[in-house]
Amino acid sequence: MKKQIISAIALLLTSFVSVQANDLPQSNTIISAAQEKVAVKPEDLPEAIKTTLASDAYAGWQVVSAFLVTKADNTQVYEISLKKGEESSTVNLDKEGKKVE
Repeated sequence: MKKQIISAIALLLTSFVSVQANDLPQSNTIISAAQEKVAVKPEDLPEAIKTTLASDAYAGWQVVSAFLVTKADNTQVYEISLKKGEESSTVNLDKEGKKVE
């Protein structure tokens, strides 16, 4: 009788463990973003972008860093980090100095 009870408990525990192991979802998601980001010195930015940054809209803002970002579709934008006092902002501009979202 003891052997039957022990066998029943062992069988119950084994089935419980195997059920728990099979309930784990499997996810094989690969996300790839093909983007190239190259640092650009603020003084090496195109003249159109310098003109935009010198306009009234960006008065008082200082360029902290700038990057030329080439996206997967081969479009290029300049990602420019700006700082004004304690405030900071990032703006994306195309080579003509127009804002890009």
